[in-house]
Amino acid sequence: MPARRPGRGDRGQVAIEFVGTVPLILLLVAAVWECVLIGYAFSLAGNAADEAARAGAVHGGAACEEAAGEHVGSAWNMTVACSETGGIVTARVSLNLPLLYPGLDIGVPIEGEAGSPKEEEE
Repeated sequence: MPARRPGRGDRGQVAIEFVGTVPLILLLVAAVWECVLIGYAFSLAGNAADEAARAGAVHGGAACEEAAGEHVGSAWNMTVACSETGGIVTARVSLNLPLLYPGLDIGVPIEGEAGSPKEEEE
């Protein structure tokens, strides 16, 4: 039986462990990034709805839809619905849930809704 050289028994073990853990780390990073995108989408939808309701209350329906898209890129596939009921202008903004980056979505809507009292334009 050949004699083992001392200190060579675990050769390559670190490389094997590294190769095994890298996919798990990348999966964790992707999951955290997806959570960040979801939070950002909710924030973006809420802000767009606020902007749209305010513009609709001051300038009317056409301004409502235009104001909603002012800060939202086309990759988010935004839809806007503005309505007025009893002196309150309501805006509902819907964005598609992104999968790893805006533009690649899975069709799940993220909605923001806001209202503002109707004002007379000066």
